[in-house]
Amino acid sequence: MNTIFRKSMLSVAGLAFAGGVFAGPIAAHANPVDAKPTAVAVQSAAPKPQGEQSHISLNDEQTANVKAIIAATKKAGLPERAAVISIATSLQESKLENLGHLGDMNDHDSLGLFQQRPSSGWGTPEQITDPEYATTAFLKGLKQVDGWQDMALTDAAQTVQVSAYPDAYAQWEQQAADLVGQHWNS
Repeated sequence: MNTIFRKSMLSVAGLAFAGGVFAGPIAAHANPVDAKPTAVAVQSAAPKPQGEQSHISLNDEQTANVKAIIAATKKAGLPERAAVISIATSLQESKLENLGHLGDMNDHDSLGLFQQRPSSGWGTPEQITDPEYATTAFLKGLKQVDGWQDMALTDAAQTVQVSAYPDAYAQWEQQAADLVGQHWNS
């Protein structure tokens, strides 16, 4: 009885397979006019934002700095992901404000959009308070990070910046991505 049952199940499975092989392609082309498009989710190569996201409203100066970062990224021949990482980094470091010397509130001699330090070799104070120069310097560091395109944003930014708060960059990823989406082609 066990052998008969097994043969019966194999026969049914074989018929189901054969029916699928032969009917599948035929059925797929039976009524092309009645076919409805199916939505397909396309995954981005970029990782999804990590953790809770922060957001600030931007003034005209901050928006101009976003555009300067995007322009420098394009000039360097880098993709949108590099601009997202750059903008998120600047959001964390300076809230997209081109900071000069802040006196007692200054973090050592950190200046500009990325809080780069002349004493660490980022450039002169005049250079690192120039948004194009500062972004190009940041991007130069980013390009030296193996696999930055596929890294979590906070890991890529931290490798370049060497911040005392390495996870803080992640909170700005969504706003940075939105800003790049809004201004990349403008």
